[in-house]
Amino acid sequence: MWLMVLVPCTWFTFLPLLLCYSFARSARIRAHRLFPPHAHRSVDDRHVARVQKTRAWVAAVMSLLLLAMYGRPEDVAEARELYVMRLAVTPPLLLLSAPVVIAVLFRWASAETRSAMRARVRAALRSAGWYVGAVTALPLVGGAIVLLGRNQPSSSGGPEGITPWLIIALALPLVWLLFFLGFATGPAVRTGFNTAAVHAALPALLTGTLVWEFAVISLIAGGLPPGPPVIQVLAVLGGPASVTAVAWWEIHRLRTLYGVTLRA
Repeated sequence: MWLMVLVPCTWFTFLPLLLCYSFARSARIRAHRLFPPHAHRSVDDRHVARVQKTRAWVAAVMSLLLLAMYGRPEDVAEARELYVMRLAVTPPLLLLSAPVVIAVLFRWASAETRSAMRARVRAALRSAGWYVGAVTALPLVGGAIVLLGRNQPSSSGGPEGITPWLIIALALPLVWLLFFLGFATGPAVRTGFNTAAVHAALPALLTGTLVWEFAVISLIAGGLPPGPPVIQVLAVLGGPASVTAVAWWEIHRLRTLYGVTLRA
């Protein structure tokens, strides 16, 4: 509204902006209802969070130093591509890894604990189903819009004149899906698709599993990092090993301070 008052010639942007705002608000409410942004840990341990942040900053600084000392311009571009690839691969990799880790926890847990975990697993599956459905529907709706646009006749008369309205009708859910995935992806990854509610140790176990999977994927996609052989080995193994060490330290604190056990 301020845009219309200050710049009267922009009145035509009011309706699209209002529509986008309503879609964004609706998608954000639904995304945060399914994946609460601050529910990634059922036990809030500030010491663990502080160590995790410190390890992440140290890893980032070491990666920059490695590129500055031994990297070439193509290595910088490759590191940027690997970072984008990790962002794209994280949700599907998490969806594939979480059931395996949950199955291992079910195998370790007692009969009483399994019955309590089943209801939480069903809730996590429902929220993950929403995300998978949105990811699946996005290319389908986009492909339908592209096909309709290609097959649209030059004249809008006759029965073919309904095509533009079909494109608009499909564009509206497409915009909502884009907003939903934008708001849901971050919390979904942080919460492990709400698997933290299944077991308090599950986020640490998932983190320790994913970091080694990312190491293998990065090694296959980008090869060894720059530097001497010793530096290369340390760079490949140091990150996953440090994350695993912090994850098991978190599990140790959960067991000793909060009574959370893996074989309960």
